[in-house]
Amino acid sequence: MTASRRPPSDEPAAHGQVQPTLAGDRTHTVRLAAPGMLSLRRAAAPTGAGASATGLARRRPGIQQSYARSAACGVAAACAVAAWTALLDPPAPADSAPAYSRRGVVVSAHGLASTAGADLLRRGGNAVDAAIATGLALAVVHPAAGNLGGGGFMLIRLKGGRSTALDFREIAPRGAHPGMFLDPHGRYQRDLHHEGYRAVGVPGTVAGFDLARERYGTRSWRELCEPAERLAAEGFPLSRALARSFAARQTDWRRYPSSARVFLKPDGTTLEAGDVWRQPDLARTLRTLQRGGREAFYRGALARLLAADMRRHGGLITEADLADYQAKERAPIRGAFRGCEIVSMPPPSSGGIGLIEMLNILQGDSLRDLGHNSAAYLHLLAETMRRAYADRARHLGDPDSNPGLPVSLLLSPDRAARLRRSIRPDWLSVSDPAAFTDDYESPETTHYSVVDAAGNAVSVTYTLEAGYGSRIVADGLGFLYNNEMGDFNGEPGRTDRTGLIGTPPNLAAPGKRMLSSMTPTIVAKDGEPYLVLGSPGGRTIINTVLQVLLNVVEFDMDLGRAVARGRIHHQWLPNELVLERDATSTDTLRLLREKGHQLRFVPSQGSVMAILVEPGSGERNGVTDPREPDGAAAAE
Repeated sequence: MTASRRPPSDEPAAHGQVQPTLAGDRTHTVRLAAPGMLSLRRAAAPTGAGASATGLARRRPGIQQSYARSAACGVAAACAVAAWTALLDPPAPADSAPAYSRRGVVVSAHGLASTAGADLLRRGGNAVDAAIATGLALAVVHPAAGNLGGGGFMLIRLKGGRSTALDFREIAPRGAHPGMFLDPHGRYQRDLHHEGYRAVGVPGTVAGFDLARERYGTRSWRELCEPAERLAAEGFPLSRALARSFAARQTDWRRYPSSARVFLKPDGTTLEAGDVWRQPDLARTLRTLQRGGREAFYRGALARLLAADMRRHGGLITEADLADYQAKERAPIRGAFRGCEIVSMPPPSSGGIGLIEMLNILQGDSLRDLGHNSAAYLHLLAETMRRAYADRARHLGDPDSNPGLPVSLLLSPDRAARLRRSIRPDWLSVSDPAAFTDDYESPETTHYSVVDAAGNAVSVTYTLEAGYGSRIVADGLGFLYNNEMGDFNGEPGRTDRTGLIGTPPNLAAPGKRMLSSMTPTIVAKDGEPYLVLGSPGGRTIINTVLQVLLNVVEFDMDLGRAVARGRIHHQWLPNELVLERDATSTDTLRLLREKGHQLRFVPSQGSVMAILVEPGSGERNGVTDPREPDGAAAAE
């Protein structure tokens, strides 16, 4: 193994340049500060061909990842895995191991992003500051869902107990209309709905982060962007999981020259694990945000570049669309379960309503008596999910465009009791495709959770819609466009067995927000934050959050076990019960089939990032889902 010096930081680099060598002058290094904790520091890297392989493994340039896993039984025993090996191919434990702290904790889909947030806490920032820094860093290191070109939701619970919800969901541009996904003959075209520049919604992430910063944060755009800008400019070594993900989409990258320059090597070959991935255009965009903040993105130089790129390729977004975009602060959805207060996201997310409707239905049953993941328990969950997702398809959409959404009805305990009585314990219910169904929503999203030393809690879920969104990099800007227009209903008035839905609340229209399943959630107990969680997973998100919440609150599992346990999903139509392959036993599967369920198996469902605050001691336990290979918790 040899090393060579990389160019100085002020030397120009090719867009998406890879630096596969092992040397450098100054880099970021993630070091193991304590069991389960990560921190980001500046470090000197070895240079010259004489550097030993052993030394390079310990002090690899770029950014290194050290993982610490601690056993969740009795006295936690920390097990530190070798830093570079863990980065390339971190093991998936049977249970997720918490990172413990009495101060702040950040949990996300990538250790470098978690560390960026934890460093903000260490420098005196609050949970909102850390959430913004984490989200900006995820746009660099987790491009499948971390973003500047997408949107999402942020749920905040302040130390005094007040909660609020920030909606930065994308909106349809002015040129949108209900029939925009039909060909000239009036036939629905999936490619128009989900592919290309016309599938891009007006991005909301930068506006949402700015709204959070202005109202609840303490730090400037310059400080919040700094970790992400360094990561983009100096690069970081690709994990095996991220390199495989890039390679799997190489056909998509080659369709768009702007994407090929970022996600492929200059010779057109795929990136490999260990390659140092640099993103100079994205770094430049982040530096522009440092100087100009929200204004630069929606009215300044970045807006002009984005709108020009759209014009060149037949997209709909204009400078006027960007100037019009506004993130919104909304009242969260609230409920109660087993003495806990549940706070979650309101429409245009269906997550909060769906979660609390299902908890209301389940309130009247002794779930522990049924046995965790038994046939009786999973049947009850599936039938509860079926009813909530039927309501989602029929009733929910953008509240600003649908002022009559029946929120109170859907959250009514009396209605939940009636739905509970309609569930037969021995047989499944009917899902009628002639009535309504549910539309496509990609499973590729990302979630992260933050709790600071003062007790402020933030739960964020944001997305590009599909994995890597449209797979189109904004030319010269370095970030991926979303394809969120695909979350609108595809064809007015048409609902069929394929999953196409045409009900009015979620048809495309100028300025309208598309329906979502994102479910950032905060649970409070005895007036204090208790559990902060959320997940990616498209339509499965609500059910994933439900099951982890039940594992903690109903079944008293420690957080690592609660997150790792097997999951199921039912969404009304198609009429099938989806299970993770190892979710339950063969006997349980047989009993579910005897109740009429058609079973389908998937490798995994969701990726929960959660923090539990221990009542009494206030200790924060941060857990990453073992389903997320690059995920990590970082402690202040």
